Amino acid sequence: MISGAVRRGLLLILSSPSGAGKSTLSRMLMAWDPTMRFSVSATTRSPRPGEEDGREYYFRDRQTFESMVQSGEMLEHAEVFGNLYGSPRGPVLAAMEAGTDTVFDIDWQGGQQIKQAMRDDVVSIFILPPSIAELDRRLRNRAQDSDAVIAGRMAKSRDEISHWAEYDYVLVNQDLDQTFDRLKTILTAERLRRERQPQLSAFVRALNEEFEAR
Repeated sequence: MISGAVRRGLLLILSSPSGAGKSTLSRMLMAWDPTMRFSVSATTRSPRPGEEDGREYYFRDRQTFESMVQSGEMLEHAEVFGNLYGSPRGPVLAAMEAGTDTVFDIDWQGGQQIKQAMRDDVVSIFILPPSIAELDRRLRNRAQDSDAVIAGRMAKSRDEISHWAEYDYVLVNQDLDQTFDRLKTILTAERLRRERQPQLSAFVRALNEEFEAR
């Protein structure tokens, strides 16, 4: 019988242009498997009403954040609209050692930084929209942004989509449920990769001992 040795947790990176579905798919994945954790980013922006440190974000002042970057405590970081955002290394490594998988909902730049730092532990997936017209429709149906903001997101989408070939897997999100099924298939297969099953060596040794005992 195979023993229950704890495998090393993997880092699942989901990227897409805004509106293609990565955040929705991330939430669906976390609901499907509550043992997974969502990577909580650190930021220098001020908390909004109702936000708590360590839940939505780790809120840090700029000096502390920059010190964390210099000391290698960030897996990735970037400046967005005057505020710094990044993924603290400590909680991710602790989860990995405990055998817990971490989901990252980040852009291609952050994904590249994490792959460079943790290449053997990363599974990266890029989500494409079925068409640019559909991407525009989804952004407008949110009713969250002005026309100017939507235009900016659409302009940025072309650059983001150009990085699709840098990912391990690419899914076209034509149908959300079908895309989610494929996402679950990828995760299940990646968890079963030989190098992610530490118990196999001992199991095969036991099989060989059975041969010798016959």
